[in-house]
Amino acid sequence: MAEERPGSWFGFGFRGFGQALGSGRGRQVHSPEPLRAPGAGLDVCRVSASWSYTAFVSRGGQVELSGAAGGAAGGCRDAWASEALLVVLRAGPGPGPGAELQAWEPGSALRGEPLWVKTVVSEAEREYGPDGKTQAGPLPLLPCARAYVSPRPPFYRPLAPELRARRLELGAEHALLLDATGQVFSWGGGRHGQLGHGTLEAELEPRLLEALQGLAMAEVAAGGWHSVCVSETGDIYIWGWNESGQLALPARSLAEDGKTIAGEAIGLNEDGSEVKRTAGGEDGTPSPFIAVQPFPALLDLPLGSDAVKASCGSRHTAVVTRMGELYTWGWGKYGQLGHEDTTSLDRPCRVEYFVDKQLQVRAVSCGPWNTYVYAVEKEKS
Repeated sequence: MAEERPGSWFGFGFRGFGQALGSGRGRQVHSPEPLRAPGAGLDVCRVSASWSYTAFVSRGGQVELSGAAGGAAGGCRDAWASEALLVVLRAGPGPGPGAELQAWEPGSALRGEPLWVKTVVSEAEREYGPDGKTQAGPLPLLPCARAYVSPRPPFYRPLAPELRARRLELGAEHALLLDATGQVFSWGGGRHGQLGHGTLEAELEPRLLEALQGLAMAEVAAGGWHSVCVSETGDIYIWGWNESGQLALPARSLAEDGKTIAGEAIGLNEDGSEVKRTAGGEDGTPSPFIAVQPFPALLDLPLGSDAVKASCGSRHTAVVTRMGELYTWGWGKYGQLGHEDTTSLDRPCRVEYFVDKQLQVRAVSCGPWNTYVYAVEKEKS
């Protein structure tokens, strides 16, 4: 097995309250910059960001907070940051492989008593993958893969026994679950089409995404009000709200940035997607603008690139390709797209910083208004 090359984390986007890259208040970082984690020499393996603070998880089990919330804790396996709640998974106080799920107020600095504690039964230690290792997805999915955490009480929510969960992502009002067979389930609020069932209705329980049934998915990602998944063959499917071009479909708000729009009409496509049509196309035909896409739509990256990772911010989307390139699109007001400006885009655009620096992107994690990237140096040929 080839030895993993050491890499570095980079951050760009909103830098409020010293959140993303060190001290500063309300600063915008338009191009990727090396990430300076709060602890000296902290070997960061995972980053989770809320609106105003970031949680860094080290390979040694240390969690440190930076931004509007500060503090540190040891013995941690994972952490998940939301504006109202910080959740950490820590080694249990007693003997054995069990762990504690702890919910904290972000401003508590991880001191005193947590809001809520639950011992996680070590069922996961008996569940093995094809490589012989135990399967433990990142929070909000618990290691036992039969329950998840929520930013609102009850913090611990069991899943139906038949759902063998592999990954779970929470948006602002909805949830996406990837099961062990590669099928996608969604539930929660659906008013922006983010559930992918072809309607704007809410779903109280996990519902299979029938449009993708039979297609094995490898990744899911939930934005504020949009959703993305990546198939095992590298295809991207995307749906939900397109207000800022986050679906890589034409958005009226982006067009208005460049010219005045007149003669608007609203209708639905045959697939149920909401369309706003305006006069003014180059050939004299109406130009379509997609506001809501309630069914999964296949998205092609430039040059036919295959995707392997995806992450979503509030209204922006980031994808890593098999060749280690990063593409971003959607809302760019705070530089969260990494293209050295604050332009919003309704098409995938490669982040040239990593190409110019001869870096291969391995992972991406979006906060609401910022983006974090893990990259390694390219092998010398």
